Amino acid sequence: MENTLKRINKFLSEAGYCSRRAADKLIDEGRVTINGVIPEMGTKVAPNDIVAVDGEVVNAKKEEFVYLAFNKPVGIVCTTDTRVEKDNIIDFIGYHKRIFPIGRLDKPSEGLILLTDDGDIVNKILRASNNHEKEYVVTVDKPISQTFVERMSKGIYLEELKQTTKPCVVKKVNSNTFKIILTQGLNRQIRRMCSHLNYEVQTLKRIRIMNINLDLPDGKYRELTTNEFTELSKLISGSTKEFVPRKIKRK
Repeated sequence: MENTLKRINKFLSEAGYCSRRAADKLIDEGRVTINGVIPEMGTKVAPNDIVAVDGEVVNAKKEEFVYLAFNKPVGIVCTTDTRVEKDNIIDFIGYHKRIFPIGRLDKPSEGLILLTDDGDIVNKILRASNNHEKEYVVTVDKPISQTFVERMSKGIYLEELKQTTKPCVVKKVNSNTFKIILTQGLNRQIRRMCSHLNYEVQTLKRIRIMNINLDLPDGKYRELTTNEFTELSKLISGSTKEFVPRKIKRK
């Protein structure tokens, strides 16, 4: 019987409700119940237990999961809390199944973000967040100097975060535009790095996450292809999760 028990955060993750991190927050807020009782953090769920979030019953693990690539417009917030944010990503997409974003993009930023209902893959990607590449195109408010490129590339100590950014790849595109490839996901990292060098970001667009490239119009989404998912799985520690491609949906 012990082997069939799962921690409540893992249950919610595997059920595709949210990531484990988000589940911990829901539990801490008292929004999760097991058989009508609010559990403590770390409580385990038995096969016949009834788990609910905000009174909505969460069913056990589903067989088919959704993996979406989305071109987030400026002004959309990467949150699943539709009660708080009017311009949230979930309401904007209006997908017919419950999904949630993997990571985030700031409200004033745009570009590629992945969404899914597979909590397991969210955990794997977030655990690999200090290793996988994310590429951005950034415009700033004044001409880019060679010193700027060199200092951004080598890493910058961010006083507010009390740490130095990892070395990264920076390439000047034109006078006020550069590309940057990060293997790190600090809060507002690029904006903070630029600000430290007295540059202000005008536009910031993510064009790649690991092997997934942005190939969508603003505000549109599609499902990942079989090849994309297979390669993605390898990059996040060789996941053996099977994936059956479906017809690409666009909005």
